[in-house]
Amino acid sequence: MTLALLAAPLAAKPICRWVDSNGRTQISDVVPERYQSIAVCTDSQQYELSEQQQRAAEQRVEADRARAARDAAKPAAVPASGSPGPARAAPPRPAKRPAEVVTESTDCTTWWRLYDESAACFGPYRTTRGGIRAEAFEACNVIASPEAKCGPRVTAPR
Repeated sequence: MTLALLAAPLAAKPICRWVDSNGRTQISDVVPERYQSIAVCTDSQQYELSEQQQRAAEQRVEADRARAARDAAKPAAVPASGSPGPARAAPPRPAKRPAEVVTESTDCTTWWRLYDESAACFGPYRTTRGGIRAEAFEACNVIASPEAKCGPRVTAPR
C-alpha cells in the first residue's frame, strides 16, 4: 500500500478541462490540438500529499484498525435482539391527543374543538405528499369531522 502511495506523485499529470464543439465538457490529461487554446489545465501535483502527510495518514489508519480490532474483541454490552436477557419494561406510552373522544352526547362546539386538536396532533406527521406517517396513530386519536352531524363550522362575524 505504501508503494502505491509513493508512486502516485511520479505519475501526476496536469488535468485539463474544455468544452468541445458539441457543447460537452471534456476532462483529460491529453487535449486535442484544436482545443488547446481554450483548455484550462490544473496541476494535479499540488493536491499530492507530502511524505510527512502520507506517514501521518498511514499512522491514523493503523490506529483506527487497532481500535476496531480492540472493540471487536470486547464482549457486547447490550445483548443482541432475540437473545435471552433481563426483561425490560417498555417505556410508558404518552397519552394520545386529544385525550377525549367523541361520543353520542358530545356537543358540536366540543366536537369541533376535538377535531381541531386531532388535526393539530397529526400535523407534524404529514408528509410532503399529504400522507400521514404510521407513528402518528400511536400519538394521536382520529376524530372524524363533525360537519356531517353539526353542519359547517359557524364562526362569529367580525
